[in-house]
Amino acid sequence: MNENILINITPQETRVAMILQGAVQELHIERTLSRGLTGNVYLGKVVRVLPGMQSAFIDIGLERAAFLHVADIWLARSESRENKDGKDGETTPTVQTPTPASTPIEKMLFDGQSLMVQVIKDPIGTKGARLSTQISVAGRMLVYLPQDSHIGISQKIEKEVDRELLRSRVQQLLPPEEKGGYIVRTMAEEASDSDLEADIHYLRKIWATISHAARTKPAPTLLFQDLNLAQRVLRDFVHDETASIQIDSRENHGKLYEFAKTYTPTVLNRLQHYAGERPLFDMYGVEQEILHALGRRVELKSGGYLIVDQTEAMTTIDVNTGGFVGGRNFDDTIFKTNLEAAHAIARQLRLRNLGGIIILDFIDMENQEHRHAVLAELKKALSRDRTNVSISDFSALGLVEMTRKRTRESLAHILCETCPVCAGKGQVKTSRTVCYEIMRELMREAKQFNPREFRILASQEVIDLFLEEESQHLAQLGDFIGKPISLQVETVYHQEQYDVILM
Repeated sequence: MNENILINITPQETRVAMILQGAVQELHIERTLSRGLTGNVYLGKVVRVLPGMQSAFIDIGLERAAFLHVADIWLARSESRENKDGKDGETTPTVQTPTPASTPIEKMLFDGQSLMVQVIKDPIGTKGARLSTQISVAGRMLVYLPQDSHIGISQKIEKEVDRELLRSRVQQLLPPEEKGGYIVRTMAEEASDSDLEADIHYLRKIWATISHAARTKPAPTLLFQDLNLAQRVLRDFVHDETASIQIDSRENHGKLYEFAKTYTPTVLNRLQHYAGERPLFDMYGVEQEILHALGRRVELKSGGYLIVDQTEAMTTIDVNTGGFVGGRNFDDTIFKTNLEAAHAIARQLRLRNLGGIIILDFIDMENQEHRHAVLAELKKALSRDRTNVSISDFSALGLVEMTRKRTRESLAHILCETCPVCAGKGQVKTSRTVCYEIMRELMREAKQFNPREFRILASQEVIDLFLEEESQHLAQLGDFIGKPISLQVETVYHQEQYDVILM
């Protein structure tokens, strides 16, 4: 099956779509303003050492000085450095936290000292970035630790035989003069020797560039920035089944071509500049898919549908038959709908990049064989997911619980914000409910104050109700409190918003 990768680049945003058999399978969006600093390598300058906190502030050229704790100062050791943090599926460099140094920080650092550091935590609020002096550079299958000498294996590769085989393969591929260690990521398990060798070559080139810049540039300066989305696509997403990579910007096509020529030459013959009159994403229907991926309801070809609800705690996906009546009997209809839903769910998880706990509510099936078949189909559909997924069996309530690792924000969190009207509830009070609230407010105000008149400021819908169906009740209230009540439409008010003005 041939996969096509579409890259839409503007100065403020990069969007990537993976197309397989004419359908969008994945969406990735990166905005220039929100690119994090994690993974960036700087030549910093120590501006202040704090012995009492065993910390130091480092100027790396940002608005606020960054923070370096003594526990994040790397010292050469002989201990094994396995990838214990489980982040081998991410494309950003992963920094291993070393054992805290026994030497006090004031004996290792001094004011004005130049120091190579890597950001391990972005600045938050008034806090500066957090740093480490242990540098790591992530490739597609390996993470390079230039200051170490050990070859570690991701703990997700559990069989000791496989771990030792990978370790020996990497060891044999390293050049004799190699100085530095590696962490072998999960993706390397299926990689060929040529793939591993290409990754080693890529990482050594990156480190050579960083080292040269550190020797020739003054502090503070940026030595290495984690790859942007378009570059990560060439490094991480392209595989044997990738037929083409289309970029809709001539300038960026040239930049990616130069990047690929240096670091990923195997993708060069698949890079294409899209120069069509129609926008690239319109041409392949990606814009429409983005709109659909932001909605709750997902239509199935059979007439059934999914309801996707994303909350802070978890995501729930409910399967419904809708208008599908194509089966020979009701059980057959349910079974076919659930089979189709399994593929749709797997695709929606990738499209929306949903992570964390996910609860799937398939239509109830009495037949145990049907349950096993649907679960097998779901696992098969999820097998091509780049993100780690764990699936349980059907529960006693007929639900399937699963988890999907969070590697980046979901599509909805990137493109949307909480509704200012409903504050994320997904519903607002009816105009009639607001009318009755206003009348209760008038009663409270009338008991405390003695104005000449009450004026109600509200939305058009609420005022219309007062003028029509609730006009008699409003007149009775005016007679009861003995004060005139006037109405005023505020076009900027949403349905729940109102004010009672004392005139």
